[in-house]
Amino acid sequence: MLAIERRNAILEKLQIERRVVVSELSDLYDVSEETIRRDLDKLENDGYAIKSYGGAVLNENSNLDLPFNVRKNRNVLGKQKIAATICDMIRDGENIMLDASSTAVAIAKAIKNKKDLTVITNSLEIALELIEAPGCNVISTGGLATGSSFALVGHMTDKIIRSYYVDKAIISCKGIDMYAGITDSDERHANNKASMFYMAKNKILAVDSTKFNKIAFAKIGDLKDISVIVTDKKPEEEWLRKLEDEGVECIFPE
Repeated sequence: MLAIERRNAILEKLQIERRVVVSELSDLYDVSEETIRRDLDKLENDGYAIKSYGGAVLNENSNLDLPFNVRKNRNVLGKQKIAATICDMIRDGENIMLDASSTAVAIAKAIKNKKDLTVITNSLEIALELIEAPGCNVISTGGLATGSSFALVGHMTDKIIRSYYVDKAIISCKGIDMYAGITDSDERHANNKASMFYMAKNKILAVDSTKFNKIAFAKIGDLKDISVIVTDKKPEEEWLRKLEDEGVECIFPE
């Protein structure tokens, strides 16, 4: 296992368990405790962890975006449920936009058998996923490439996104709050997602249940900007009432 793979695995473990122990990690990955301490030093310097005696705890106050390879392995079943639902909502021959979220990657995998579909995306992973799908035409936005999210972002990305009118834009987010609206941890991603919504007839927010009642750094839009929310679990009744008041349809597994 490469050092970066081991650190991502430790970070994923931190996300789930909230704390890790040096001696346990040393046994788990078959490396020295000193190597694990260096890994934890790196995670602390990057803002993801706080070192403690004998281990580390998750930095709960961090507003940093997790590496894509960590995010795509979280709540995989929930993302698959969302992807299956959205696949049923997309018709052959439509033009759609997909953002660079790990949830959107799951959606891309689900729609590979659609016919005459045009997909505009700023995700490098989605472009690679769909490039050989016979029924999909893929338009990559261009822009500044970011290694942490396998995404293309920035002003050029916005310019390309705003060149196309589409049937559906499907985005995810880091947080959705009744008052703060839809938010993301990175301003560039937030701007690109907002542009996707602006250019779409139907604006679909694909968000798993862990993102409700969370507020991230940069605003994407308000609840009223959403046409449909697709999630993996039934939201609380308070949320269902709020979404109904805002005119937002909410779809979830029964």
